[in-house]
Amino acid sequence: MPRGLGEFEQLLLFAVLRLGEQAYGVRIRQEIAAQTGKDVAAGAVYTGLDRLQARGFVSSREAESAPSRGGRRRKYYRLEADGARALHATYSNVRSMAQGTLDTLRDLASESEAGS
Repeated sequence: MPRGLGEFEQLLLFAVLRLGEQAYGVRIRQEIAAQTGKDVAAGAVYTGLDRLQARGFVSSREAESAPSRGGRRRKYYRLEADGARALHATYSNVRSMAQGTLDTLRDLASESEAGS
């Protein structure tokens, strides 16, 4: 059975999906921060994307170099079908497990916050 996706891998794949044609490292990092409030290290983003690419879940292409970027090329990422299947399966599993428990979970979390 293939290894499932961890939370950070899910965030990366959802960010790539949300950004579409504009999915490159800095934008992916910004999207994760905007949607989750998590400030992730740039190195973690690129390492995660490299691992996802090695698994065939994303592909990348380099854009033409730009003088405004000191001649550096920007690398754009695309969600591949295997990545979409893995993300869908993982998300479906989490939703299935969570079904019917969210009220209880919210109540337990509220009790925990009140006791702190």
